[in-house]
Amino acid sequence: MSARTIRVAPLTPSAFAAFGTVIDKSAAAPRPMNAGKARRYHDLAQVLVAGDDSHVVIGHVEAEPYALPLRLSLVERHPLGAQAFVPLNAAPFLVVVCPDEGGRPGTPLAFLTAPGQGICYRIGIWHGVLTPLGAAQDFLVIDRGGVGPNLEEHVFDEPWLIVEADTADQRRTLP
Repeated sequence: MSARTIRVAPLTPSAFAAFGTVIDKSAAAPRPMNAGKARRYHDLAQVLVAGDDSHVVIGHVEAEPYALPLRLSLVERHPLGAQAFVPLNAAPFLVVVCPDEGGRPGTPLAFLTAPGQGICYRIGIWHGVLTPLGAAQDFLVIDRGGVGPNLEEHVFDEPWLIVEADTADQRRTLP
């Protein structure tokens, strides 16, 4: 059985708005701090959490690389908290999201971040796993801690094939 195809698009705030927030310091004016020796780009995203005894936590993830084309078989969502991924270097990474269709993931969309962009998924958004391309990458992850189940997974009956937008017919991988 052949996979259904999704072409990767650039990550933009408007294209991603239904799924969450693009974390990008170019979208905010910096304000000085520390006697003018630092610049703060404030309020780039909100990480909301729900449920009793919930709190926001910050973690560090070391993620192994993937290559395109990529077979997408599994997506997940977090019903009790938003989840933000902030890369610790300027390398782009792949972001996969699905609209919710009656409690199940709909047709996936794939985005490629610009260097330095991060993302914050809204509560309950179906999304792919953390997917650096070409090389391992470290991320700060800001999400929910607390009691209660905060992970749902969905395995597609038929996988999707994620390919580059400009080389979909050639099936080349990103460098």
